[in-house]
Amino acid sequence: MTTTEQTLVTLNNGVQMPALGFGVFQTAPEDTIAAVATALGDGYRLIDTAAAYGNEGEVGEAMRRSGIDRSEIYIETKLWISDYGSGKAQAGFDASLRRLGVDYVDVYLLHQPAPADFEDTITAYQVAEKMLQAGKARAIGVSNFSPDHIQRLMEAASVVPAVNQVELHPYFTNATVQAAGQTLGILTQAWSPIGGIHRYRPAGAGDADVLKNPVITDLAAKYGKTPAQVVLRWHLDEGRSALPKSVIPSRIAQNIDVFDFTLEPGELMAIDALDTGLRGGPDPELLSTRTFPKTVDNS
Repeated sequence: MTTTEQTLVTLNNGVQMPALGFGVFQTAPEDTIAAVATALGDGYRLIDTAAAYGNEGEVGEAMRRSGIDRSEIYIETKLWISDYGSGKAQAGFDASLRRLGVDYVDVYLLHQPAPADFEDTITAYQVAEKMLQAGKARAIGVSNFSPDHIQRLMEAASVVPAVNQVELHPYFTNATVQAAGQTLGILTQAWSPIGGIHRYRPAGAGDADVLKNPVITDLAAKYGKTPAQVVLRWHLDEGRSALPKSVIPSRIAQNIDVFDFTLEPGELMAIDALDTGLRGGPDPELLSTRTFPKTVDNS
């Protein structure tokens, strides 16, 4: 499969990128090169990482080993909250470029809103705006931002985020974030797009595995696809970007094999109706350098 066969999305600044990407959250550094190499070999061209994941260097190495021209690979990474303050954000951005071994990234995101220290968040985003202007990032955006966080950001920023990467799967559709994104022209991008976060951290949603839900399994049987492929097609058909992750080669290949079918409007609505309103990941409203004191080594 080639990138041209995939669904492309156009960001609000005109940059085009694949809607379906490959994520490496919680992928150990020693597993990352092989996983990303497999993904690139299977046709993925959007790779999502973050400074806080600790595997940016391995993502860059896999990209170089692939032999694929840099211009054909879309790299997305994120600045961690410990580097939001004045004087820190630029160093954090530069460190990501150094670890990745590139002179620009395609999408650069703030990893969390950190609302308790939002002035630092604004400072970090303003540095990202400068990187965009300098050509060091082709697009900038945010992650885990609520509509309120975005509104507060836009009161001080000049560039509307191109992307908002959030937890989003059939059991948590994050509808208000999606609606706000549509209004502002912000692409909603799903992490944990097939609901893995609920399987690993059940939140009392009944059957926590969306891939075993009869709505999903019946559609999988109808289309001759896996339940995960059905859920990923749901994201694409509703206009989102999605970032599945795996270190298992067969699953990596299956997750990109979703471009030969589409779901009907009624089927999309049936999946939408599975929403429980319960997130599986941490509440971004409560995350700060005090509640989550992780730091990134930028030396």
